[in-house]
Order: sequence, then structure tokens, then C-alpha cells
Amino acid sequence: MLHRIWQTLLLCKPLLFLMAFTSAYAATPQIVAHRGASHDAPENTVPAVMLAWKKNADATEVDIHMTRDHQIVVIHDSSTKRTTDSNFKVAEVDYEQLTPLDAGKWKSETYAETPIPLLSEVLGKIPAGKRIFIEIKCPSSVLPYLQKVVADSKLSSSQTVFIAFDWETIREAKKRFPECKCFWLSGFKKDKITGEWNPKSDQVLERALEAGVDGVDVYHGGPVDKGFVDLAHRNGLEVHVYTVNQWEDAWRLMNAGVDGITTDRPAFLRSGLNKKP
Repeated sequence: MLHRIWQTLLLCKPLLFLMAFTSAYAATPQIVAHRGASHDAPENTVPAVMLAWKKNADATEVDIHMTRDHQIVVIHDSSTKRTTDSNFKVAEVDYEQLTPLDAGKWKSETYAETPIPLLSEVLGKIPAGKRIFIEIKCPSSVLPYLQKVVADSKLSSSQTVFIAFDWETIREAKKRFPECKCFWLSGFKKDKITGEWNPKSDQVLERALEAGVDGVDVYHGGPVDKGFVDLAHRNGLEVHVYTVNQWEDAWRLMNAGVDGITTDRPAFLRSGLNKKP
């Protein structure tokens, strides 16, 4: 399928497509702070996002869930148990019940009394020239409410990126946010007997094309090599990878030509890329 699509693109407007391809993929990878600068600050909080800019990240990534009263909060898990001093299912409570929770003390006393933020608050912390990757962790019923929050934020479409593991959700997100980049998240598992990756890399790209999204955001330890990235680029798809915290992995992925690298340690990783042998 990918080969047929690529042949069609070449037959249509080869020169224009080649120019667009060269322009779009000439840059070095963007550094995306995973849940903010989460190595040093409590994940998915305003301090973590603000620290990402101090650590020279190009973008921050955050996760969202929606409360019972349709407020969109920034938190990775569907419950508050792991990152706060209480245990609530986010979808089963109103936002008011989450506001007293301490989402920072688990990381360090320095961050004690850090609240679970609303997405609207985090969007207000995105400077000009920086981006936010919003991972949709909850059902797609959040999308109409997400549209309003994003519209109210006044961020430009180029600053706002959506990612999701759920294929239907990211496909619907692209329809609702046609001017924004949307990437389908995918992991990889290696068969212990055959050594084959599941899903196969070309299958991931095929599904992304079917969804009409702008690219993929895949696990860095899978079959992500120059061949995979080149194939994606030839079909108009970006390739981003998660979650990279070692220089050696970052060097390999940069050589492969990926467009973005998500990391818990943006300053550390950037310093390694700058020192690449």
C-alpha cells in the first residue's frame, strides 16, 4: 500500500513534492519535554512545564483526562492515586474535588502543594515559538470540550499538537483540528521466538495514512531506523519518538532522521546531541 501511494505521489507533482519533502525534513529533531521536564519536576504540573522552557525544550508534552463536570485536567493516569495523596477516578468526580490535592509532594518537598492543573492553565504557559503536545488519554467524548479550551487559549494552530494511542480518537481529533498537527501513538513488541516486531513498521505507517493524520509518534526502542523514517517522509508523514533519555539512543535516532524526540531530560539530551561525535 505504501509503495503504491508513493508511486502515485511521484506521478502527480514530482518536483513540487520533492521541494516540500526537502523543506519539511531538513531540520534537526525537536526536543519535546515528556510531561514537562519530568526528570526534575513533578510530571504534568505547571512547574514541570515552566522548567521545560528553562531546560531549552522546543515543546512540552502533557496528558489529559476529563472530570465528571467536563473540566479538562492535566494528569497521566485515570486516577489520582500515583501522583497525589488521594485516590479519585478523574472521570467520576467534579474538578472541585481535585483542586485540594497535592500533585507535587510525591516528587519532592520542594514541590509540595502543587495542584493538578487545568489544561487551560497549562496552555497559558506556552511561550511564543514553543509548542505543546496534548496526549488524549480519555475517551473521544472530550473532543468538543477540548476544542473550546484550545480556541479560548489563543494559541496558534502551529503551536498545538495532538497525540493519542487510540486510532479512532486521533482520527476524529484531526477532523476537529484540521489546521493542527495530529500524530498517532504506537508502541512495538518483539516476538521472543521469531524476533519480529508487532505491529510491523509498515503497518503503523499504513494505519496513520488511513487515519489522515500528520505522522506517527512511536516507541524509540522499536524498528525505528533510517528506512522506516525515509518511508514515512516519502509518504508525507512525520516521525516522532518517545521516551529517550540516553545520548546513544538520541544519536541513533537523529541519524535516522526523526523529526522529534520526547524526553524526560531535555537539557541533558540537547547537550548530548550538540556533542555528537
